[in-house]
Amino acid sequence: MTIRIGLLPQVAAAHFVSHLHIMVLAALFPLLPAFLNVDYVALGLALSVFNIVTALVQAPMGFAVDRHGARRLLLLALALGSCSFLLIALLPGYTCLLVGMALAGVANAVYHPADYALLSRHINPAHIGKAFSVHTFAGFLGAAVAPVLLLGVAVASGPAMAFATAALVGFAALALLLIPGSALAQVSDAPPAPAPKPVQAQRVTLLSPMIISLTLLFVLLNLSTGAIEKFSVAALMQGQGVALYWANSALTAFLFASAFGVLAGGALADRTQRHGMVAASAFGVACMLMLLVATAGLSEPLLLAVLGLAGFLTGVIAPSRDMLVRAAATKGAEGKTFGIVSTGFNIGGAIGPVGFGWLLDQGHPNAIFWASAAFMGLTVALTLLQEWVMARQRKVTALQLSFK
Repeated sequence: MTIRIGLLPQVAAAHFVSHLHIMVLAALFPLLPAFLNVDYVALGLALSVFNIVTALVQAPMGFAVDRHGARRLLLLALALGSCSFLLIALLPGYTCLLVGMALAGVANAVYHPADYALLSRHINPAHIGKAFSVHTFAGFLGAAVAPVLLLGVAVASGPAMAFATAALVGFAALALLLIPGSALAQVSDAPPAPAPKPVQAQRVTLLSPMIISLTLLFVLLNLSTGAIEKFSVAALMQGQGVALYWANSALTAFLFASAFGVLAGGALADRTQRHGMVAASAFGVACMLMLLVATAGLSEPLLLAVLGLAGFLTGVIAPSRDMLVRAAATKGAEGKTFGIVSTGFNIGGAIGPVGFGWLLDQGHPNAIFWASAAFMGLTVALTLLQEWVMARQRKVTALQLSFK
């Protein structure tokens, strides 16, 4: 019997798993020092290994996606990522944690170039904005589910079972993608027709100022939100005496609100060309909210509301961000472009965890929120600069057209 499953739900399921896997270590942070007999810097190093590996191989994976097929690479990534967390579950220990996180980093490098290549090439252009928002929503939802699911399993059955649960979710998604007759099964892995530009011109395009600035934007986005996603629970418990239940609930509010912010951002992305202004406005308010968390000593219910609102605002930017990257990509080079730009996430992910872990170990937990606010402020400055440059380019284009 043939089961009809659309391409977008399948790709979204893979993105759900990718973000859940990114959050595995962060979700278990409060329990892992005692479980593995290590400090927060050591755990931050494990996160850095994950991100460094991804940063090193993500651009090559983008080229591999364009050459060997996004479908094949996506299936291999789901299998490898799931096996890496199964390894940690079966052989718990710091050495295996580092090995498993390195393997998971290789798998993580595939998701963005493969996902965006599949969507860009096989989704109707009239609906691509909404497709990007659904895809990103699924990823944010995976991140939001991770603390609730994995910390709950860890408290009930131990951290090893939580790592095994992360692996099982990945294997379930892999089974969904392998269903015969589904949309993904009908996607050809044959490489797309080569672009008419010569190779040298393609290299110049891939290293254009816009691509470089978008990569830097992704670095700042990771540093600003990664501080909250991966360290806010420990920071709230150490710095403000918030109980584990409330601290984890505040993070969950941030993550779930981020997911729904993506849907709102998708609607905005289809209605405006001023994507930089949308991003700057959202992150500017989020920056103020982070400063409030760092300084005001909020009650638990108010903490949930403030972090929830901040999460919603950080989610709003995501579809506009993806549309900017798609606009910068040349036809047939979507995998390469998203592979290069998404490396910014992993550069930020490699830098941030060790620094944030050091702040916790040195007894400066509230500095986590100060750092998040600072990186949000830099994000606002960069997006406003990008908006100014793009506005000038639009004026030049309009003048050129008026003389033709």
